[in-house]
Amino acid sequence: MFKLKAPDGTNNLCGKRIRELREEMNMSQRRLAVKLQLLGYDVDNFFIRRVENGERFITDIELEMFSKVFNISVNELFPSCGQ
Repeated sequence: MFKLKAPDGTNNLCGKRIRELREEMNMSQRRLAVKLQLLGYDVDNFFIRRVENGERFITDIELEMFSKVFNISVNELFPSCGQ
């Protein structure tokens, strides 16, 4: 069965960018999960790890929640737009 993958073989395009943004803010994966929980999203640090490592697909709802916590536009989560 055919599965969609990013050019680097991961399941999302913005996991690396999310990691970069989190590290720029000196934030742990657990702290990021807590910030997302405070916005009403039920996630944990395991979710963050899987997104950052490209092991998990990301929905548009999740893109929006990441953009809110980082206070950036959704477009800035994508590698070509964020740098």
